[in-house]
Amino acid sequence: MRNMLATFKSFRRFAAAAIIAVGVAGISANAKANDMLRVGKSVPEPFSFTPLDIGMQKGFFKKYGLDIQETAFGGDAKLQQAMAADSIDVGLGSGPAMAFIAKGSPVKAIAAMAGPPLLLAIVVRPDGPKTVADLKGKKVSVSTAGSLTYFLVSETSRSQGWGPNGIDIEPMGAMAGQIAALKRGDIGGVIMDVGNAFELEKKGEGRILVRFTQMKDFIIHVIYATDKDIASKPDDLRNFLKGWFETIAFMRAHKAETVKIAGPITGKDEDITSRSYDEIMPMFSDNGKFSQTALEGLSRSWIELGMLKEPPDLKTLYTEQFLPK
Repeated sequence: MRNMLATFKSFRRFAAAAIIAVGVAGISANAKANDMLRVGKSVPEPFSFTPLDIGMQKGFFKKYGLDIQETAFGGDAKLQQAMAADSIDVGLGSGPAMAFIAKGSPVKAIAAMAGPPLLLAIVVRPDGPKTVADLKGKKVSVSTAGSLTYFLVSETSRSQGWGPNGIDIEPMGAMAGQIAALKRGDIGGVIMDVGNAFELEKKGEGRILVRFTQMKDFIIHVIYATDKDIASKPDDLRNFLKGWFETIAFMRAHKAETVKIAGPITGKDEDITSRSYDEIMPMFSDNGKFSQTALEGLSRSWIELGMLKEPPDLKTLYTEQFLPK
């Protein structure tokens, strides 16, 4: 009898241990369920890149089995360099930076993220140039050469009939340094996101001189993926875009919560973040499809601005295979 009782107790201990082991294995399996995707922003500050953070906070990427590792860079050129070095998988950058692909960058655009360049403005000192014509020959700072900001200042010069170099474009990196240079009078203007522009106006330290609202058929932002990830992680890319566009839909339907989350990310107060929301949300795409007219316009501009010597084959620059159906 004692032997039977001992055997029964041993069996119970074994069964309990087995149940615990199965439970631990189940927890481990669940912990490994999410894939890690390294996502980079070309610049850290603008409201237009906050969907990544909002999607992470609201769980839209986790819903599709993804954990996001976020990094921010100092412009499109640095973002493209990071992708070429396999430091990130997905990049949130500019439409004009698609020219890097034509130059051999090992990436493709996988979604048209936003259209008209409603995000940006050229800002001058309160006592600075009064009209666009006054910018001729003036120094205007941008983030990096080949960036969206560089492209738009060149386009401003070209549209005034001065060619791409009628404005002296100064790549200066971080926005804080550019604003300091503007305040000192070292430069005549800065192209920046409207959140920073609204903040400088509110403080009486700057004045918006140029907006780009007239550029209707444009692609300001693109989501990129490396060729390596396109080949090896197609499901992750599809799931990332599902999470992204669910985030955009959430942002459209929930302004107050969006502003609350976005404010600390952009470093702006509620009033400026709310104003930025109203200005910028209309430019976001709901489906990621590429406008052929906008792509052709970018291609022509690349030639006119000297970024490329001849028009590229546009079909080699992007793919729509990962867009949600």
